[in-house]
Amino acid sequence: MRKIEKLLKYLLIEYPGTKAKKFLTRMTSIDRVSSLLKKLYPINCDKDLIRFGPKGDGGYLTPDDFKGIEACFSPGVSSASGFEKECANRGIKVFLADKSVSKPAEEDKLFHFSNKFIGSFSNEDFMTIDSWVDQSLPNNKSDLILQMDIEKFEYEVFLSMSENLISRFRIMVIEFHDLDQLWNQSFFNIAERAFEKILHTHSCMHIHPNNIANTQKLNGIETTQAMEFTFLRKDRINNAQLQTIFPHPLDYDNDPNEPSTILPSSWHSH
Repeated sequence: MRKIEKLLKYLLIEYPGTKAKKFLTRMTSIDRVSSLLKKLYPINCDKDLIRFGPKGDGGYLTPDDFKGIEACFSPGVSSASGFEKECANRGIKVFLADKSVSKPAEEDKLFHFSNKFIGSFSNEDFMTIDSWVDQSLPNNKSDLILQMDIEKFEYEVFLSMSENLISRFRIMVIEFHDLDQLWNQSFFNIAERAFEKILHTHSCMHIHPNNIANTQKLNGIETTQAMEFTFLRKDRINNAQLQTIFPHPLDYDNDPNEPSTILPSSWHSH
């Protein structure tokens, strides 16, 4: 009986005080989860953060480092295009893609829309991000922005993206989902590879938890299910120091009608 109990304790993940958060899996070690989170601690540098987009969902904090950026690629079209509109207002071309809608929420002469999803292969419904960029900006090596919220497909996209293309994205603003599943070893292995690939060329500048998503605590580590990450390419960074103020003064709740969520201390230096 004790052997069975030990096995279940090893395999069964349960979030205390929550409903339907118990599942059978091989559990990720605390050391592996903690190590990944430390690599993602947000930093300050010589580039101040500014807010692009609305004061709410669809608005993000980005480094003020846009000079010389030619285009923004934004897969996942929502009911608002405030971030993309800000890019266009700065003369940056904007390429949007989403199969689930027929057109962007807003229009602009610098907007270019593709009616496809972004994924790890190309067919009538999907295209890879590499092929999308190549078709949109042929024979071009300029710096770009990536803003992506594609509901859990972000891991697939990063793992299939070429290293050459990742290095062209000076700024990346990504909403990562299912982060409460980091204790699931199978999921963790995928997420870790995606983050490690990003961190090879970029550093994390900001993390904003989505206050619509649930926050769980296990083994002393809190994780919010969905969080918005801002990355800046390492060659653009000078005088890097760990960020210590959370939330950032320019942060706003995704949903003002829901309780605020502050970035859990597990995710930053404190």
